[in-house]
Amino acid sequence: MGRVSDKARAKLSGLACHTPRDAFMNMENYPGCGAPETVFTFGDPNILQQRMLALFCSVKCPGNAILKTYDLARALRDAGVPVISGFHTPMERECLDLLLRGTQPIVVCPARGIEGMRLPQAMKAGVDAGRVLLVSPFGPKQRRATAELADQRNRLVAALAIEVFVAYAAPGGKTEKLCREVVAKEKPLFTVACPENANLISLGAKPMAIDEIVKQWGRHDSEDG
Repeated sequence: MGRVSDKARAKLSGLACHTPRDAFMNMENYPGCGAPETVFTFGDPNILQQRMLALFCSVKCPGNAILKTYDLARALRDAGVPVISGFHTPMERECLDLLLRGTQPIVVCPARGIEGMRLPQAMKAGVDAGRVLLVSPFGPKQRRATAELADQRNRLVAALAIEVFVAYAAPGGKTEKLCREVVAKEKPLFTVACPENANLISLGAKPMAIDEIVKQWGRHDSEDG
């Protein structure tokens, strides 16, 4: 998540819940190997019983994909689609800012332990309101995100979702590798329609149009931001 001033942050109070992985849906579809034995949560875990859409994007995203992803994120928000992501890369963080202005459930999966984390006020308010849930496979000793932890986190995000949306995956990169694992598990994979995503489409990803979002996931009113 992006850096914000201390005044804009709120520290999580209370203890994260320690839950066996079997309590969560879809863990049998964990991509790759090494599914976590337990998962830590902070917030309302019932959110995970809903039909979650995973959101991913590589660190660097081409302009064409950025513009379309902005529009799609607004459509996801306005359609009330529950979204799960690490919200770590720049494009993912931009999507989180848009989603927090709606009312749909959001699951945030940091690549570190969640106990004692400092959150932006908007996210903390969502936790307090019961619409934002923090989920992590890492215990309190893991206080800093690393590339290795991010890989494990991304696999958890993909496992907990019913479908996966990737705004952009750099050819040969870690996000594309994850997409291959998702396809191998026969989980639906979506992306934005642009030439830069030819690699994902060749893997079997379905280009997602804005009007298809409302048709596929249904519509719930939310405040426009």
